[in-house]
Amino acid sequence: MSTFSSAEVDVNAFYFAGKDMKSFPRRISVGDQAVTFADGLRVAVQRGSELTYLFDMLATDGGTYRLRQQGNQWTLLEAR
Repeated sequence: MSTFSSAEVDVNAFYFAGKDMKSFPRRISVGDQAVTFADGLRVAVQRGSELTYLFDMLATDGGTYRLRQQGNQWTLLEAR
């Protein structure tokens, strides 16, 4: 598996979970690689008026991915 550091990604699909219907990325594209997620955790971090979401996602291929969402911008922070 490749390791990326602070690479911008495109989120191609979302899913919703929990009673609050929180959104999670289902599929992303990074470079020429497509990744599908099976499950994940989401944490909201707020600094003043800036809201950032961090996601730890488990891919269907067994890999673990950490993503950051700031507004409409998605960044892959780590892939293992």
